[in-house]
Amino acid sequence: MSATSPAAVVVLAAGEGTRMKSKTPKVLHEISGRSLVGHVVAAARELDPQHLVVVVGHASEQVTAHLNAGDAVRTAFQAEQNGTGHAVRMGLEELGGSVEGTVIVVCGDTPLLSGETLGALAATHAADANAVTVLSAEVPDSTGYGRIVRDSATGAVTEIVEHKDATDEQRTIREINSGVFAFDGRLLGDALGKVRTDNSQGEEYLTDVLSILREAGHRVGASVAGDHREILGINNRLQLAQARRLLNERLLERAMLAGVTVVDPASTLIDATVTYERDAVVHPGTQLLGTTHLAEDSEVGPNSRIEDTVVGTGARVDNSVTHSAEIGAGALVGPYAYLRPGTRLGAKAKAGTYVEMKNATVGEGTKVPHLSYVGDATIGDHTNIGAASVFVNYDGVAKHHTTIGSHCRTGSDNMFVAPVTVGDGVYTAAGSVITKDVPAGSLAVARGQQRNIEGWVARKRPGSAAAQAAQASSRETDGQS
Repeated sequence: MSATSPAAVVVLAAGEGTRMKSKTPKVLHEISGRSLVGHVVAAARELDPQHLVVVVGHASEQVTAHLNAGDAVRTAFQAEQNGTGHAVRMGLEELGGSVEGTVIVVCGDTPLLSGETLGALAATHAADANAVTVLSAEVPDSTGYGRIVRDSATGAVTEIVEHKDATDEQRTIREINSGVFAFDGRLLGDALGKVRTDNSQGEEYLTDVLSILREAGHRVGASVAGDHREILGINNRLQLAQARRLLNERLLERAMLAGVTVVDPASTLIDATVTYERDAVVHPGTQLLGTTHLAEDSEVGPNSRIEDTVVGTGARVDNSVTHSAEIGAGALVGPYAYLRPGTRLGAKAKAGTYVEMKNATVGEGTKVPHLSYVGDATIGDHTNIGAASVFVNYDGVAKHHTTIGSHCRTGSDNMFVAPVTVGDGVYTAAGSVITKDVPAGSLAVARGQQRNIEGWVARKRPGSAAAQAAQASSRETDGQS
């Protein structure tokens, strides 16, 4: 923990979010690879707090399960949504009822809020020795927001005035309340016990703590966010889409400043969990999702969906879909290929046009150029799989494995009926159905003998266009002899 690391961060995520009009709890809606609350938790963890607790309520089991799907997150349960003050009180009770040090309270529906801004809030709170520090923002239009009123001499916050209660002069103020606060933990615990419910909603308002502490002679200050858009909360699908656009722009900007070429940012999507190295290139219409990693000099797109995939140094993915795959250095994928989970392409390997792979390990320099399905297979190094080949891996009950060795040359339109093993250096004839193991260095031929029945068309299809063409061809041949 650093000197300004908070003792605790409390994330408020108990609300239902009815304006989302969804069976999914609001805080679980996703943008840029994380849920709304997931983005907030990630920002909070950047502060390295001693404690992190998320207050859950509506669909608590679903939200808790989501939070614990990765690194476990401590939760507090708010059985009834009795206001933000009550929610914070539930969070503190989970932590023993009292916390010594700084407590930061943040809403679970603010996915644009960055760890840097929360860190600045904590630093201002400590430097100014405030009892409460409000995260504020200066907005172009403050209509509808609570205004931050400051003491002109000291800069301290004297009150937060809601729009409907503001004077004409106060309505000109562009600094607004975000709903995110840093508190002295001990003072917060005492003040929450004094919050009343004699208001129109009959709820415990967290903002009442500010006036309670101010009236007790404690200082209330504010820390202004560098970008007012960070404090935006999400209440409906329109705001969700707007936040996704803003976050996507931020993430792409970060990637480009790190040395990634993004040819057309307007048509490119990237998740917060994607990583990359310098000189990677992303072409238009590409989605980079999940835990995808782009190595140096790799090139992806156009029109590709790359999810949970490692793209090796200098590898190329063109007009393709990959999911939970590993693409080796210098490998080529596409156009129009589909790499499914468990696919591992070796260095300089190729999965070409209209090739689908699943749970397949493909060796260095091996090529599957076109029109093939490779499932549940291991292929050695420097092998070539002929066009229109199918690895027949399913018998209707179970999946089976095919192994093909190194330096093999398999013919077009081959069927490899698993389980089967083809040794190193094997050739297979076009049109073969391989059902038995093939020893190394062999030629495998598994097809019926061709039989030509001359004159069949004239006898069986007399007068047809085919018969007339055949007759004309015969006359031409006879004339040349």
